[in-house]
Amino acid sequence: MAKTSNNPETKKYVKTGIIAAIVIVVAALGAWGISALRSGGETSVEEAMEVVTEEAANGANLRIAVVRMDAIQNEATALQDLKKQKESYEAKLRDELEKRQKELEKEKTEIEKSQDVLSRDALQRRVVDYQNKVTELQRDLTERAQSIEIAFQKALNEVQAKHLDPVIEGVIAKKNLSLVIDGRFARTGVNAENLDITNEVISALNKKVSSVKMDTPQGF
Repeated sequence: MAKTSNNPETKKYVKTGIIAAIVIVVAALGAWGISALRSGGETSVEEAMEVVTEEAANGANLRIAVVRMDAIQNEATALQDLKKQKESYEAKLRDELEKRQKELEKEKTEIEKSQDVLSRDALQRRVVDYQNKVTELQRDLTERAQSIEIAFQKALNEVQAKHLDPVIEGVIAKKNLSLVIDGRFARTGVNAENLDITNEVISALNKKVSSVKMDTPQGF
């Protein structure tokens, strides 16, 4: 057999690392550019204000509350259950990744040992086959990790639409609230009694639903 140890093409091997493919949804905020128009149709601020009424909410009659959505996500029983389901699928994916990585590492070692006994063409075929397996593994794991996130987000949306939103609306109606603010973006004083309704929302949500099953992600 011809030796090929000096052929750079047959010594190219792909090393794989642990793939953590997580679908992250990012909301991008656009920047608004405001410019003064010099063409016709421009009017003064005073004239524009003619369409604005003098009516406004009366502070004495306002009933405002704060709800911390992050606390609901972390503490509600149904949402904790969903997180455990997601983590279970992710653990299965990690275990399979570790197993398949070991198989690929073993095959890589065998290819390296065969460099001096295989012909150039035979060795090149083994290298190409190995690289294809690495690429297939990367694609498979990425798609399955994405399918876990998709199933998880779908279940979260169902909890919000079917359970959380009706609970919050019920609390608003029962307390006759005028406005509910997400506590993550609110700053409150120490004397704001009965302002935070988060715990009541969590208790009501737990009473309404305790578990929600995720759809089985594709590939599981």
